[in-house]
Amino acid sequence: MSSITKKDISKVRYRWLLLGEAAWNYEKMQGLGYCFSMLPILRKLYPDPDDLKKALNTHMQFFNTHQEFAEIILGIDIAMEEKEGINSLEAVSAIKTGLMGPLAGIGDTLFGVIANTILFSIGSYMALEGNPAGIIMYLIWGCIRVAMRGAFIHIGYREGTKIISNLGDKMNRITEAASILGLTVVGALIPSVINANVPFVFKSGDVTLELQSILDQIMPALIPVLLVGLVYALLNRKGMSSFKAIIFVMLLGIVCSVVGILG
Repeated sequence: MSSITKKDISKVRYRWLLLGEAAWNYEKMQGLGYCFSMLPILRKLYPDPDDLKKALNTHMQFFNTHQEFAEIILGIDIAMEEKEGINSLEAVSAIKTGLMGPLAGIGDTLFGVIANTILFSIGSYMALEGNPAGIIMYLIWGCIRVAMRGAFIHIGYREGTKIISNLGDKMNRITEAASILGLTVVGALIPSVINANVPFVFKSGDVTLELQSILDQIMPALIPVLLVGLVYALLNRKGMSSFKAIIFVMLLGIVCSVVGILG
């Protein structure tokens, strides 16, 4: 059986990077992209047409996980098939099925939610201030993600299935810490990005009392925080989408502005 080289692994890596989700569909999701990415390895490991057909059928099965962490699974897959050949396909299928869910949860949390939320929030605030650094920062983050992908597939190939048990507890701690950081950043940006106040002023003789100043004494940026809480509550409702929530907030803002509740 032919040995796998770094060049072979790089072929898999770049196929997944460029076209891994190009054929995404509701039946197999990333299955076709996974099979396409593994094709250079399969052709090298299985010169027999029947073995190659069996391997292709195995890798055409349903697959769906986070893009970055999929490369760990690809690396593990390559290592297992290089070592055991056609006899490893059943185990490979089990590994893919068992890992794609947990790794999707970790990857989506770290890369899809926390990192994007923090960087987009900071970048948006910088853009409002006329500072292009936010865009540059996000482009740099994109380059870092691409480099991390390359590292993940080689780590998966080198460490095999040991990586999951070795990194499991550490990844949980990292995910929890990143979640706290993300919530802190988003919470701190609420009064900076959302501008809403109560214009009502109470007058009695020489006494003038601004309702907004009273609210600020109770809790600064109380109205923006309540608006964010309202949006979160809406998004938790069945049938509610982000588009519907945006339309609702726009209409609410117009109505409250006309009535004089918000300014």
